[in-house]
Amino acid sequence: MLLIECPWCGQREETEFRYGGQAHVDYPSAPAETGDTEWAEFLFYRDNPAGPFAERWMHAAGCRRWFNAVRDTRTNEFLGVYRIGEGQPA
Repeated sequence: MLLIECPWCGQREETEFRYGGQAHVDYPSAPAETGDTEWAEFLFYRDNPAGPFAERWMHAAGCRRWFNAVRDTRTNEFLGVYRIGEGQPA
């Protein structure tokens, strides 16, 4: 069983969490003026690195808060977690 660290609740089993996609993806600043190509890039195009990757997660069966995590996509190891609005750990 994979354990994930919630910044508020501590370590919990992976079944309590939901994946939310790539972290630090900004919503278009002028949505009404955003064209189809830009919307498609915002909605569907994401990085897919082999190695450390910043992601959004929600503790669905706990505090129900969103947070960010850096996970190594090769090993599935969580390298760090941090609250939304905080800087990414080194």
